[in-house]
Amino acid sequence: MRIGFDAKRVFNNFTGLGNYSRSLILSLADAFPENEYILYTPKIKHRPETDAILADKRFKVITPHGLLRGALWRTLWVGHKLKKHGVEIFHGLSHEIPASTKVRGIYTLVTIHDVCFKTFPEMYHWWDRLIYNWKFSYACRHSDRIIAISQSTKDDLHHYYGVDPGKVDVIYQPVAAEYYTPIPYQKAWDLVHQTIEDLPSRFILNVGSINRRKNLMALIKAMELTPKEKRPFLLVVGKGRSYQQLCEAYIKQHGLSDDIRIVSNIRDNRVLQALYTVCQCFVYPSFYEGFGLPVVEAELQGTPVITSNVSSLPEAAGPDACLIDPNNPDALAQAIQDVLNNTDLRNTMIERGREYCLRKFDPADLAGQMMDAYMKLYAG
Repeated sequence: MRIGFDAKRVFNNFTGLGNYSRSLILSLADAFPENEYILYTPKIKHRPETDAILADKRFKVITPHGLLRGALWRTLWVGHKLKKHGVEIFHGLSHEIPASTKVRGIYTLVTIHDVCFKTFPEMYHWWDRLIYNWKFSYACRHSDRIIAISQSTKDDLHHYYGVDPGKVDVIYQPVAAEYYTPIPYQKAWDLVHQTIEDLPSRFILNVGSINRRKNLMALIKAMELTPKEKRPFLLVVGKGRSYQQLCEAYIKQHGLSDDIRIVSNIRDNRVLQALYTVCQCFVYPSFYEGFGLPVVEAELQGTPVITSNVSSLPEAAGPDACLIDPNNPDALAQAIQDVLNNTDLRNTMIERGREYCLRKFDPADLAGQMMDAYMKLYAG
């Protein structure tokens, strides 16, 4: 079977959507080497993870060569050429599909990750919301099947777009391959010390874009509510714009600068994996996630996780994580103390959390679920 992918995110995005796209195509190629995989991308950013895919003979990469470039190339040219390239199934990996694929007799799937522009519209320019809504609506109407990366996203598609639940398969996303093999503890600390100076030996961790949806302010306020003598050190890995400035101003104004540090220059997944490994717990009080990838990354390293009891986060974290109301900094502060000070609770969260993620998000199993979705279309 010849399968085509919208691979823009594979080669140009190095956070959630890009990680999903790379992990999926690599898992498929590992589990089903008999198929052909064609990757369509309007441009390529050269980094180790993209160069590795370019050098991988299992993939054929197609980029623009004529006058048509960018979004028009993705939307018009790709759809026009799929039949010529012998593509039987086309998978839009991030919310959209080319125009006219149904007319050309190609089976199409689209992965929908989240509908953040609907749930947090104030974070998006009105013009961006208009474009996103058009792309999502078109993809939902014209694709043969929809892949939702969580039950929460599936429910959102029904709520916001009236999508028939029978058209949607929930297939969770695998994390990057390295997270399934923990780093030895001392080696993890060596990696951390090479990257971050003067980090305390005991700290809690938060990772992600710093914006209102991720709700870092609730964690900062939970730190403020914790008496100084019991307050853990908080390391935040991420970057943002105005919301980050708001958080930094609050930290300074409320005398928390000695207890909270924000670092924005970590791009190496191995360093991030090492931070998950050596931190005391991972705290992620987000208001809304399509999936919640950092939660799974952390639990796979044997790290206890405190996260929100809303959207997809209970699905990602499993039944033994500590789930809190993201609107309640007092409850968050208490949860942090409970996890840090209750040894039996910590051990249970560590053991069962990792077991849950290894079972629920096994890459080979998820690749098999995706191939089943392809084969249902292919077999008619």
